[in-house]
Amino acid sequence: MKPKRTILCVDDNEQSLSIRKVLLETRGYRVLAFTDAKQALERFALGGVDLVLTDLVMPGVNGSKLIQGIKNISPETPAILVSGTVKIYEHESSADLFLAKGMYMPADLLERIRLLLVRKRGPKRSHFRSPAPSEPTPTNFTAATA
Repeated sequence: MKPKRTILCVDDNEQSLSIRKVLLETRGYRVLAFTDAKQALERFALGGVDLVLTDLVMPGVNGSKLIQGIKNISPETPAILVSGTVKIYEHESSADLFLAKGMYMPADLLERIRLLLVRKRGPKRSHFRSPAPSEPTPTNFTAATA
């Protein structure tokens, strides 16, 4: 069984956070849920997070600043910025993806998360290993010993 990917999910709206947490956990992800961006960044710094999903508008540190802090620690970690008040995000952001709340289906979110995690990990390696040029192939081996 492959290890679960860990998603740091941040939203000051506890209902939205709870819905996303359940959605992601039912798909096999491990979810670290936070309502406070500063606490979320502290948890991220401990390591073990594969992707960040955060709301944009939050009190204190907003989602864009949170992602900036995350990218300063780990530039390769994918980050998704979500907002219910902004339909098109035009400001400078380090987010890999912006989604407007209510403008996407849960299946779309799951697929985008999957694609960002694949991009971070890289393509799957095939299990078939071709022999190195110096290694004898089965046909060369029998011919060499005959």
